[in-house]
Amino acid sequence: MFEERNNIRFAKEAHAYTPGLKIKRIIKIRKVRRLPIPGKVLVEVGETVDFNTLLAETMVPGDPYVINATAELGIERGTLAEYMKKREGDKVYKDEDLAGFNAFFGLWKNWIKSPINGYIETISPVSGQIIVREEPVPVYVNAYIPGKVVEVLESEGAIIEADAAFVQGIFGIGGEAHGEIKIISDDPEVVIRAEHLTVDLKSKVIVGGSLFTGEALNRAVKIGVAGIVTGGIVDVDLESLLGYEIGVAITGQEDVGFTLIVTEGFGEMAMNPRTLDLLKEFEGEMAVINGTTQIRAGVLRPEIIIPHGEEAEPETEDELASGMRAGTRIRIIRQPYFGALGTVISLPVELQKVETESTVRVIEIELDEGERVIVPRANVEILET
Repeated sequence: MFEERNNIRFAKEAHAYTPGLKIKRIIKIRKVRRLPIPGKVLVEVGETVDFNTLLAETMVPGDPYVINATAELGIERGTLAEYMKKREGDKVYKDEDLAGFNAFFGLWKNWIKSPINGYIETISPVSGQIIVREEPVPVYVNAYIPGKVVEVLESEGAIIEADAAFVQGIFGIGGEAHGEIKIISDDPEVVIRAEHLTVDLKSKVIVGGSLFTGEALNRAVKIGVAGIVTGGIVDVDLESLLGYEIGVAITGQEDVGFTLIVTEGFGEMAMNPRTLDLLKEFEGEMAVINGTTQIRAGVLRPEIIIPHGEEAEPETEDELASGMRAGTRIRIIRQPYFGALGTVISLPVELQKVETESTVRVIEIELDEGERVIVPRANVEILET
């Protein structure tokens, strides 16, 4: 069944599939925790773990440094061994002599020194190269969330399961962190300024507001908060904090002193009341946060996880499984309506040409402010509550 409005055909019972943002009070979380290369797993199935419980460990080889020894010494290939002071496998220290010679009764010295602390990995008589490698670096994987080990991945890590509240943001920076939830404002529209932040917020995950000003972000660094969850952020303030322009590929490796999660979008944007109410319910509880974000292929969203021990029932078919249809709550994730919330009105059947001259499938949305807009379906994601 179709209806036509403004020469566009709309399907009355259509539905479509799209990624979604979750806001869940109770959900069963599973986290796969893996080493980058094979190593030793330190836990067993059924074991209870905490935030910082070590699950696995390994040694990652250090970086190699290649020295063209024959060229630097000015000697013939095949003769390098005669000039070596060290042998393969020997430990070396930065600026220690590796190979060389003295000539003219010691008046002329030509020695190659180690560029790093490490060990001699290779001495090649064929290429005339010496490879010095840094010492192996220990790498550990922790549990990230308190819960139970439900599966051990041999030589790799483990899978941790926990019942928790779960909120996804739209953008974030910074990696994994945890701390006690502290609501700094009940008003989702307030702008958080430096004076809102007090020294007792150290190591906490602070929540509130439609925006954190640049001064508030800098104040948070000085106090030492673990994380910030807020409605919006100004890109200029974020770039000032980072010292460079934020990329579009993936975030999560930034080192600014805390993890930031933006729940609505860029600019001054009131936090979704459902998100704020859920976080207020668990104020004083420990939360795990991760700001890692990837917008394009292989979408990753920043997350807030609050383990609470209330057992989650098996999930039934939800918005993500049944698809997007009239009445589905969504969020727009690209300009010019980035971060806006709304409700699906209908899904036009025919492809339409957009401003970029591309022909795409679109969706009709009524924004929470009352305006009706038509945007590409790729520009929205479901709000799963």
